[in-house]
Amino acid sequence: MATDVRIRELQLADIPSIANLLHDLALEFITPEFDANARREFLEKNSQSAIENFISDGFRYHVAETREGPIGFVGVRDNKHLSHLFVAKPFHRQGLGRRLWETAMSECRAAGNPGNFTVNSSNNAVAVYENFGFVRSAPTQNSGGVFFNPMTLQTNA
Repeated sequence: MATDVRIRELQLADIPSIANLLHDLALEFITPEFDANARREFLEKNSQSAIENFISDGFRYHVAETREGPIGFVGVRDNKHLSHLFVAKPFHRQGLGRRLWETAMSECRAAGNPGNFTVNSSNNAVAVYENFGFVRSAPTQNSGGVFFNPMTLQTNA
């Protein structure tokens, strides 16, 4: 992975960039199996204004960036639920998703989480989360045509 990638806390000015990144990656990797209504609902629930609301509700985000700007981000809810993890396609399979997750996990632990985490993975990302140590906690769910896989991670340290 390029060594000029740094991870830092999200700034409000980052929100349009990360919302666009999420939108584009979701269209390519997450929503193709959804019907049109579910696709629209998913994108609305993860839009720029939705991310702004998540931040207002206490979600914590970190951004991976190069000199050109944000190339990935991670968001956590309630100090335990991994709500967003997206990395720009040119940076896939370079360890950046893991670096973002480890940053978020470390912050959660510092804030008192003993090492118990959850995520609702899209179908295409299950293997990524399994590589992080998550295991399925239920079969694939379908909520109004939006498919996801509940997963948990329990660590000792």
